[in-house]
Amino acid sequence: MKPLWLIRRRGKVSELIIMRALKLSIFEYVILGFVLLIVIIGSISFRIDPVWFVDVYVVEDGFVENLTVLALLTACFTALIYRVKYAEGKGRWYKTMMTFVAVAAFFIAGEEISWGQRIFNVESPEFFQVNNAQQETNIHNMVVGGKKVNKIVFSQMLYGSVGLYLSLFPYLYSRKQGLRKFVDRHGIPVPQWYQSLSCLLLFASILLIPHGKNAEILEVGITYLFMLILLFPRNIQLFRPAFDEEQPQIGKLKLLQRS
Repeated sequence: MKPLWLIRRRGKVSELIIMRALKLSIFEYVILGFVLLIVIIGSISFRIDPVWFVDVYVVEDGFVENLTVLALLTACFTALIYRVKYAEGKGRWYKTMMTFVAVAAFFIAGEEISWGQRIFNVESPEFFQVNNAQQETNIHNMVVGGKKVNKIVFSQMLYGSVGLYLSLFPYLYSRKQGLRKFVDRHGIPVPQWYQSLSCLLLFASILLIPHGKNAEILEVGITYLFMLILLFPRNIQLFRPAFDEEQPQIGKLKLLQRS
């Protein structure tokens, strides 16, 4: 997984563009294959035995949902490593972003298992029994104004934002120096094209399962793919300085071209 260093010329200015050669690690191939397998099993089982698909494969607190928690905790642990081990010399925005990612991943993981309610067999407080659609101790199943919180949060606006992040954002990052500086300063992971394409194919593949529970497949798949983005972003050298080792001996990212 060696970085690829490119110099792009623009008039009298040459920019050093840091890119990671598309040579995936075994881990990346395993995760991509795993997500594909989850989708294939879901699609085939829904057609062969819809009851098994609903009551076993994507059942609440079942195998698929617990896999989501594993990816979220991995993302949380990764962000903490970036924050504690590799934050030296980074600005406060980078540190804040990594803290936010770690807290957000941990929170969502806790929500997925209702904060251990069923693991420890704890009864929900009266408030959640009245205001939670599934009478669980979590926020995402709370009902507000007749709508579940997760339906409100995962609106078309959020889906549109995710779509722009996966498609337009990587393109602009490679083309706009100002945006690139802003993104790196704030510690925002940039998706690689194979990651964006994988997310797109995942969204499309869900159409093969015409059932409301297909969201469970989408949830576990997208969680693992976003975990890959955090572990192997396009701007990986920002998060793991080891990828700077093969940097060419060029003093600055911008070199004035001699006329």
